[in-house]
Amino acid sequence: MLTQAAPMSGMTIEEAELVVDAMRPVHVLADTLLFEEGDSEDTDYMALVLEGQVRAETRTGMPGEEVVISIIGPGSLIGEMGVIDGEPRSASCTALTDIKLGVLSREALMKLLEEHPAAASRLVLALSKGLAERLRESNRRLRMLSQVTRALQAELDAVHSVNRRLLHASES
Repeated sequence: MLTQAAPMSGMTIEEAELVVDAMRPVHVLADTLLFEEGDSEDTDYMALVLEGQVRAETRTGMPGEEVVISIIGPGSLIGEMGVIDGEPRSASCTALTDIKLGVLSREALMKLLEEHPAAASRLVLALSKGLAERLRESNRRLRMLSQVTRALQAELDAVHSVNRRLLHASES
């Protein structure tokens, strides 16, 4: 199971065990906010979801309105961007169910890099691959939204044209 989790794909069982040994187990109750979008404190860790489900969501810009980015289950990571760059959280994550996590701090990752560079480099490569996949998916969604926006703009332009003609006809 260890080497089938996306972050540990490509690792030997021994390497995956080294990574797991560097993690701290955490149990979280359902409906617990794990971290909030924009949080700049406690960005120095990531977590492997071992059991349960987590909802990742982002703000839309409208007060109180959020969009679900994804539902994250066992074998997936949360918070990996923070452990890499230390920047504020890019999304909010909430436990949908009781969850079990393996938490890896930046400090533990750095120690892993020093003491077990092969295992750590495979982990970092898997993290990079996962982030690249998400970026590609975001680009695909952006293209789709751009097409929808163009279609809606064309519809709106047509409605404005009809309204102008009707207004002009009523004034005549």
